[in-house]
Amino acid sequence: MKKTLLALAMTGMVAGCSTSSETPADPKLDSTDQKVSYGMGLVLGERMSNDLPNLQMDQFLQGIQHGNADDEEARRMDREEIQAALMEYQKTLQEEQGKQAEELAGKNKEKGEAFLAENAERDGIKTTESGLQYEVLEEGKGEQPASTDTVQVHYTGELLSGEVFDSSRERGEPVSFGLNQVIPGWTEGLQLMSEGARYKLYIPSDLAYGPGGNRAIGPNETLIFDVELLAINPGESESATE
Repeated sequence: MKKTLLALAMTGMVAGCSTSSETPADPKLDSTDQKVSYGMGLVLGERMSNDLPNLQMDQFLQGIQHGNADDEEARRMDREEIQAALMEYQKTLQEEQGKQAEELAGKNKEKGEAFLAENAERDGIKTTESGLQYEVLEEGKGEQPASTDTVQVHYTGELLSGEVFDSSRERGEPVSFGLNQVIPGWTEGLQLMSEGARYKLYIPSDLAYGPGGNRAIGPNETLIFDVELLAINPGESESATE
């Protein structure tokens, strides 16, 4: 299909040569070719609205028209010029994103510090030398883990907004991991707990994911975890009796 209805419709939009003040009628969607052409344009438009927020529609449509026409002389840029423009755009976009992330990291840091300063005044809140805060919800009766141990826990993780970003309880299955394989706030906080205990950990950003964040966690976010220590080195007692 060398020149589809989509390309024909774009020709008038790009050239701006319409002499009629009337709004043009929608192109027909009777044949399969017409439907596929419209559908591809719709899907491409949706994608481009996400990939290129500052899309210049006139230039974009002309590029599609010239590419579809397979006319080398009509093209206004060669491959090297296109590549150079894409690289420049990507560089600018990365700089803007970096600036936005830096601003957000600063705001989150300030918000977290203000929260922790106020939280430290509440009854039952204890603060360690590192700045980690914790609250005992239920004391345990077992051993305390070392940093080299593996622990089995149930937990719920929240942002300061109250949004739950992760929860083993919601998944209905506890999690096991090495205490030397997690964020510093967890490594320190779990060592304060005895087996069977349930604590609430208030973790400053520098003991969490820092300025880089992690998936649903923004840069310099202060995190709150409701953690229950179910077992230390789970499976050892069973294997010892076999």
